[in-house]
Parts: sequence; C-alpha cells; structure tokens
Amino acid sequence: MFKWLETFKVVYETKNFSKASEILFVSQPTVSSQIKQLENEFGTQLFIRSGRKEVLVTPQAEILYERVVDLMDDWDKLYQAVQTKQQQIIRCVIGASHTFANYVLPSLLIQMHEKFPQIRFSVRMMNSLEVLQALEHHTVDIGFIEKPLSAPNIKRFSLMEDQLVLAGDTEKGPWLVRENTSGVYYYTKRFLEEKDIDGPVMEIQNNEVIVGLLKQGFGCSLISERAAEGISHQRLDDSYKRNFYLIRRKSGSSEDIEKCAEFICEWSEQ
Repeated sequence: MFKWLETFKVVYETKNFSKASEILFVSQPTVSSQIKQLENEFGTQLFIRSGRKEVLVTPQAEILYERVVDLMDDWDKLYQAVQTKQQQIIRCVIGASHTFANYVLPSLLIQMHEKFPQIRFSVRMMNSLEVLQALEHHTVDIGFIEKPLSAPNIKRFSLMEDQLVLAGDTEKGPWLVRENTSGVYYYTKRFLEEKDIDGPVMEIQNNEVIVGLLKQGFGCSLISERAAEGISHQRLDDSYKRNFYLIRRKSGSSEDIEKCAEFICEWSEQ
C-alpha cells in the first residue's frame, strides 16, 4: 500500500505516468498497475486518462493527495526516529535558488553545521518557484528564494537585500536570461522592456553557466552584484534591488528545524 501511495503522489505531482516512472525508476506499466490497484482498493477513479501524455486528476485524487503528503511526511519522521534514535541525527533538506546557493549559503551553512551538529543538512539547488513547490510537497524542509512568492501553508521571512547589476557587453549580445520561473527573470524582462531592447536572447537555466559565459566575454545579462566579481558591469538603480527570503511550512516541522529557521533569521540581522 505504501508503494502504491508513493506512486500516486508522484503521478499526481507530474500529471504524467511516463515522468513518474522515470522518477521512481520503475517501468510505466508498473506505475499504471499500481495506480489501478489503488483505484480498486478505494473503489474510485483517481486519474482520467484522456490519451494525452498529461493525465487529469479527479476530486477524489485531490482529497487523497492532501492526506498522502502528511502521511508520508509522518512516515519519514517515524522512520528517521527509529533508525537514528541512538545518534539523534535529524535530516534537513534545504532548497535554495541559484544566486543564494552560490554566494550566500556557503558561509551560512558552515555556521549552521557548527550550531546544529545533530542535524544532517543536504542542499538542492533550483529556481525560486521550484523551491516553493518542493516545500509544499514536503521534499525540502527549508527554502531560500529570490522573489516574493507565497502560498497558504507557507511562511516567508525577508533576510537581506541583493543588488542587481548589468554585466557584459550590451553592444555585442546576446542577452543571457534565466527561465521565467527564476527570481531574476522578472527584472530582466522589465529592463529589456524599459530600454526597448529586442536583441537576440539565449535562455540558460543555470546562473553559474551565465556567469561563466560573461567571464569569457560572451553575452550580457542582469546578475547579482555578488556574482559580478571579475566581470565588467554597472550598478543599476534602487528599483533593481531585490530581497532574499527564507520560507518554511506553517506546520509539521520538527522542533530542531524550527530552531534552525530562527537561527537563520537572527543570522541575517547581524
């Protein structure tokens, strides 16, 4: 039953049986079979297969998903408690957006490691929207984002400012831009519209690749001032300042994770 529910959760989140099979490292027929068995168990249809790659969810699936997320989160905590009782090791998965992960998180992570030796930290780098979604889906415990995203079950705390700069040679181009769900995309789009720029654009879903290209004299882009060392750049006005944010769930976090979040907020004020 637990495997069925785990498969259900991944299918629900991807809306795609093929993608679910890749994530779970099982065959697509296995995914279909487990979902069918789960539907038989509940005596109701959970997904509508319309012949397209993406499946639709039923109202029953909506109800089940809400409970399954909490159930699997509770199971994970129970498993950890049983497995690590003697060592008292707590697992904390951090989801961090690119600029924060590369230029702020390293120094913070060292202090967190020293402050909370009982916590085993792991870091996943993704864009701001993906961090929020991962936190909602309980696949990360603490998130750092670069745009003021919100959700009903998420708390958001402002940590510090980040100044954006115009880096590279605008005469040569092309414009190196992040995907539209990243934290810096909004500012880049606004800048291009304000300056009436309609030059060639290259989308790159990784901040360090953009910085690497700029350091080799290729392209131009809006990047954090923290990332601009060694790159020709000019500071933009205060309207191109943004905030880094800490996000966490409103409920369901362990006491250790709560203390960790409080420490981060205190650290940002130093």
